Amino acid sequence: MLETKVPGAAAFAKFMTVLQAVADAPQPPTAASLARSCGYPRPTVYRIVAALAEQGMVAETGGAYRLGPRLMSLASRAWSQFDLRAALAPDLQALRDETGETVHLAVPAGLEMTYIDKLESPGPVRMASRVGASVALHSSAVGKAYLAALDAAARERLLHDLPLTARMPGTVTSLPELRALLDLAATRGYATDDEENEPGIVCYGVALCDAAGRPVAGVSVSTLLFRRRDDPQAAYIEPLLRLRDAAAAKLAVLPVSPGGA
Repeated sequence: MLETKVPGAAAFAKFMTVLQAVADAPQPPTAASLARSCGYPRPTVYRIVAALAEQGMVAETGGAYRLGPRLMSLASRAWSQFDLRAALAPDLQALRDETGETVHLAVPAGLEMTYIDKLESPGPVRMASRVGASVALHSSAVGKAYLAALDAAARERLLHDLPLTARMPGTVTSLPELRALLDLAATRGYATDDEENEPGIVCYGVALCDAAGRPVAGVSVSTLLFRRRDDPQAAYIEPLLRLRDAAAAKLAVLPVSPGGA
């Protein structure tokens, strides 16, 4: 085992070794067989599998262990996001090429949206966003588009818990004002971020819905204010709406809806 200075890494490595042994076993292993295959004392393995079971990472049946429901749920979400990125890759590329601006693909994660793909603008100035980063629902174009596409009850549940933090002077922090903006976004099919997260950056976003009409992701086009086109409707919004409509058929056949509020 590699030495590490990260606190807790050695203990975590033992947990992962046991979990991997459960996954690799041809038949659900017992704690005794896990101790033999992993080379750990039985009391150590018993403590590890008990902790893993408590967290839903493994499940015990008749003294043997198999992968648990929480781990399977995490795996299915990861595969769904991978499928989503792969399915939309040509459309995102075409959107970036047509607009000449940075394109983001994001999925809901609690009270935020998380970027799972980013296509950089070919221009000389790059944005600081990255895959894996999160943006607030109330201040981002993808977040507001996602909220606007939810049914009324689901939207209100999220709005009730949202911390309406002022990230920039223009960030909307009033719930009635945010509701009005979401109603407008729902009517016209897209949302905007007008320097609400970062100075000098304007974004346009749409929600992508599954076969049941539930929003599962968002796509945005982000441009620098100084180079924004004179006609944003034609330059950014119409290409986004075309992508949204084209993506509907692809999302309808994905096995599991990614993300979730």
